[in-house]
Amino acid sequence: MSSKSAVKLVVPEGDESSLYRWVAILTGSKNALKGVGFFLGGLLLTLFGFQSAVLALAALVLTALIVASSFMRGHLGRPDKTAKFRQMFSNNRAVNILAAARVLLFAARDVWFVVGLPFFLYAELGWSFWAVGTLLAVWVIGYGAVQAAAPRFVRRRGHGPDGEPDGRIAVWLALGVALCPAAMAAALGAGVDPTIVIIGGLVPFGVAFAMNSAVHSYLILAYADNDKVAMNVGFYYMANAIGRLAGTVLSGLLYEWHGLTACLWTSAAFLIVAGLLSLLLPTEATTSTRSARLAHG
Repeated sequence: MSSKSAVKLVVPEGDESSLYRWVAILTGSKNALKGVGFFLGGLLLTLFGFQSAVLALAALVLTALIVASSFMRGHLGRPDKTAKFRQMFSNNRAVNILAAARVLLFAARDVWFVVGLPFFLYAELGWSFWAVGTLLAVWVIGYGAVQAAAPRFVRRRGHGPDGEPDGRIAVWLALGVALCPAAMAAALGAGVDPTIVIIGGLVPFGVAFAMNSAVHSYLILAYADNDKVAMNVGFYYMANAIGRLAGTVLSGLLYEWHGLTACLWTSAAFLIVAGLLSLLLPTEATTSTRSARLAHG
């Protein structure tokens, strides 16, 4: 959250193209590193079992906390000690709509990917921990790479002055992603080989979802007010966390009740609603972009 806020503050105001590029690089590299965690998780489960693996991960988190608190310097503006909790919620309509779409977007991913998919691979298809962890790691690393490269793909269809995306791109990407889990659920219901369905569906889902997420990450900074960027981004990522929590809980429940197919159909429904919500996002240039144009004549 803080890193993305910092990007807004260090990129020259009005340079939407650079903002989009740096947000994509930061987000993509973060998710690629997250993929390394799946490799590590699969390895620890295979070698040491669950309890020892969790203790090892806790030690890594503690190490990161100590290193970060010891070496990080600087700040993202002056903290307001009189701020109330309700001030975390944005007064910016575009930020609120984007946050709502973000809840559904990440719930749609995690409702089948976080619990349902690994359990299906392990329990139904007989994959080992290492094989499951490797697949998820490769997917997340590839997802991060696509996310970092998203500006090159999306800019060709963007509607901004330099090809940067707007609300219309978010709509089409969300609806496009929805086709993937719907097609996978239909294929599983029709008796197609599950391995082919999973591998074949993960690739287009990952590519489309990564581009959609990168567009969201750009739009939150484009919509955020400079003096409230950290608060706007924090609110947006609170929505992100709510979506992930809801998706994770539903993933376990739906898989337990009705299997992976139910998780996939729910994912498709969430993505369709996210696309419809994105119809309400602004399609004109952002305030910061318009201000920069006026300042430069």
